Order: sequence, then structure tokens, then C-alpha cells
Amino acid sequence: MSNLDLKPTPTVCGGAGDSGPVHDVQPARQVPLGESTVVRRLLPHLGRRTVGAWCFVDHYGPEDIVDRPGMRVPPHPHIGLQTVSWLHAGEVLHRDSLGSAQTIRPRELGLMTAGRAIAHSEESPRARAHAPVLHGAQLWVALPAEQRHRAPSFEHHAALPEVTGGGLSATVILGTLDGATSPGTTHTPLVGADLALAEGTDTRLPLEESFEYAALAMAGACEVDGVPLTPGALLYLGNGRRELPLRATTPASFMLLGGVPFEERLLMWWNFVGRSHEDIAQARTDWTNGVRFGEVHGYDGPRLPAPELPATPLKPRGRTP
Repeated sequence: MSNLDLKPTPTVCGGAGDSGPVHDVQPARQVPLGESTVVRRLLPHLGRRTVGAWCFVDHYGPEDIVDRPGMRVPPHPHIGLQTVSWLHAGEVLHRDSLGSAQTIRPRELGLMTAGRAIAHSEESPRARAHAPVLHGAQLWVALPAEQRHRAPSFEHHAALPEVTGGGLSATVILGTLDGATSPGTTHTPLVGADLALAEGTDTRLPLEESFEYAALAMAGACEVDGVPLTPGALLYLGNGRRELPLRATTPASFMLLGGVPFEERLLMWWNFVGRSHEDIAQARTDWTNGVRFGEVHGYDGPRLPAPELPATPLKPRGRTP
């Protein structure tokens, strides 16, 4: 997933901090993505920049794309992060500069680790009629200092572990939830899960007390720790919880994101996660000059040009204002 803003503002994030249990609903920004898709950008936000190592969250759809091209995100670069592709409906064809070409379907994990440098594109398949509805989330995970220069890689996991009981069915996307562990590679203690709640659900989900958490409502209406959520809302829950009360009077689903509060200061600009202005500037120069990131083959269209850097140097700061 790319940030297609041609005038991106620098985002500072990272740094240790404990909030304890809280209820903080984060508002979304409507952001155009590619040629025809609009997403709800929920993280980073002015008041909350990371949840564990999760540093970027876009929610899109459900969108009727029967007579539209659907997602079309041109080749673009990344450093210092992992991208997580997660679908409830539709398909996304991922291509990258490693030579990967993988169609990602609902509730399959597409996990790309950028490390020192990678480029990729994402689009609704064109070789045949694509699915009529597109609905999902795109997320980034910041890599810790000792892993941010690692070799890039791509993983696709069609089968993921599940946790069920009490009207709840949870697919573990990354990390571990209630004893079930995803095969996806992680580099910090974190969890990502997709939870479906049946009508009449009234249950409690065990949590890691040291993790901070957020809930992204995907469909239906539910209550998370007593807070009503509707699709597209992100509820930041803080840390210090051993369990999470869940209720639903109609079928509903949400994504649970969590992790140990990220202690490092980060600097995020455009599609790069670095530690300094020099990190970002060098990555932009390398992408513009066609070095370091490789080429994405098969996408029908030009790659995405890098926007101009701001006139003043970029500076990393703490994880919250």
C-alpha cells in the first residue's frame, strides 16, 4: 500500500510510554488511493502515531467495483517496515521487485518486509472479471533498528490459525492470540487478529497486559469494552488489560491490533520509515535515480514519482504529542 499524497507531511512516531486502559476513538481522514479508491486513514493520527509497532492503518470499502477498475496502486518504494494486506472481500494482485506475483484473497495474509529497500504494486486483477466488491485494510508495521536494514522478503499464508468460542471466531493474522500463533514473521512482540462476532455474542477475550491495543471496526455494530463501534472507527484501548469484553446484537467484525509500546523514535514520510532526515532523503534520491529498490515487472503503467521533500529538515520525536 502506498501513501499517494503528493505533499506528504512528516510523521513523527515511536518512543516509550504507558497510558493504562483508555477509550479513545480516533477519527478517520478520507484519502484518495490510486486511480479510483478512497480509503479511511486511521493511523497515524495527530494524537496517536503507533499502536505497538503498528504505524499505519487504512480501511477501505465495502466498495462496489463491478463497473470500475478497483484498486490500482502503481509501483512505489518502501524502507524500514512491513506491509500487511488483509481483505474481507475482493482480490488484490501483489507484485514486487523480488519477482513475487501473488493474488491475495479474503482472510489470506500478504506480508511484505521492506527492510533496506523494496518496491511493489497492488491492483485488482484484470485478466478476468474481478470480484464485485472490495473491502479490506492495509497496515504497516515498523521494523526495529536491528532489523530495518535486513534483506527484503514476501510471504503469503493462505491458512491461518483460529480461536473460537462464545460466539467469537478470531483469525490470527500476526503474532499470538489466546495460544494460537500466526506463521507470519514478526520482529517485535505484537498481535493482529480479525474477529467475527455472531449475533448475541457476550464474551471476553484474553489479552497481554503489557500490550497496548486498538480495535478497527470492519462490519456490523458491536461493543468493545462497552464502547459502541461502527465500521471505519478505530478505538485505542491503551494497555494494562488482561481481558477485553465484547458484545454484539447483530453479526459484526473488527480487527484487533496490539503490541508492546514501541520504544524507538521513528520518522515516517511518504512510504518510508526511517530514523533521520538523512535516511528519508537518501531513500527518495535512490528511488528517483532508479537504484536500490529494483523493478516491478508486469504492472501496466508508470511507477509512482516521489514527492518533493519539505524545505526544513525532518526530525523524529516521540510516539504521541
